[in-house]
Amino acid sequence: MSGKKATLVGLMAIGFFSAVAGLIRSVTEGLGPVGGAAMIYSLASVLLLFTVGFPDIRKFPRAYLYLGSLLFVSYEICLALSLGFALTRSQAIEVGMVNYLWPSMTILMSVLFKQQKASLYIIPGMLLAFIGLCWVLSGDNGLSVTSIWANVKTNPLSYGLAFAGAFIWSFYCILTSKKAEGKNGITLFFILTALTLWLKYAFGASAPMNFSAHTLVSLALAAGALGCGYAAWNIGILHGNVAILATASYFIPIFSSALAATILNAPLATSFWQGAAMVSIGSLICWRSTRSITHPPLETHVDNA
Repeated sequence: MSGKKATLVGLMAIGFFSAVAGLIRSVTEGLGPVGGAAMIYSLASVLLLFTVGFPDIRKFPRAYLYLGSLLFVSYEICLALSLGFALTRSQAIEVGMVNYLWPSMTILMSVLFKQQKASLYIIPGMLLAFIGLCWVLSGDNGLSVTSIWANVKTNPLSYGLAFAGAFIWSFYCILTSKKAEGKNGITLFFILTALTLWLKYAFGASAPMNFSAHTLVSLALAAGALGCGYAAWNIGILHGNVAILATASYFIPIFSSALAATILNAPLATSFWQGAAMVSIGSLICWRSTRSITHPPLETHVDNA
């Protein structure tokens, strides 16, 4: 496959990833937060078995196999349940925005752990991303600590899971960059995520699943977006223009919010879009702060949501 075609395939993956948050929420409204997530990751695992294949785990570095599995599964569960437990559709989109702190946090962590060097531009980049998130959580009240706290207090579980997920994914990216040695465990990790969710569904107080035509369509689309997204992303980063793909990936918060608002029929305030733009631009500034120093090793690790 030519470089241009591979880059185009990688850009398609960004479109798939951007649709995931809205589709996960749509599925969990019918099948419940835990049951819906378990179904999505089960079907996505089947797709990945056919598109990516099952890895030879005997060749995996032990640190990546064990710790990588733990971090990946923990992140995906945090993401899916934070969206599923949101009280409203609009809140689910807000929760998704909290998750999108991970790009700037990944760059920051890589600098703190001395894996990358960055210029001082990382400071305004981090500040802009954080202010953007605060702007989103404040609603139409501008930057207001009182409004942010009142908003988060309505559902600390969802916001807490999303925030924890952003930290977990940043550590996963750093671990993968240092310890994976080029191995791709995505299919194994998805299967483990599905199994963990089914165990929680079986032994926890989970909501019953109510199947409908709408839910089944959303389920197929969500699993397809995850499975095809990761398959397409692998093609893009292996054979395409990584710089273009990395740059485009930092605008996933805007793309994801737009698609989620459309899928869930949940109009968003102007303040939300302003905050989303700040998060994306802040993350992009953080990434650019590393470009003049060294080639960033974390460009290829982009998540689905």
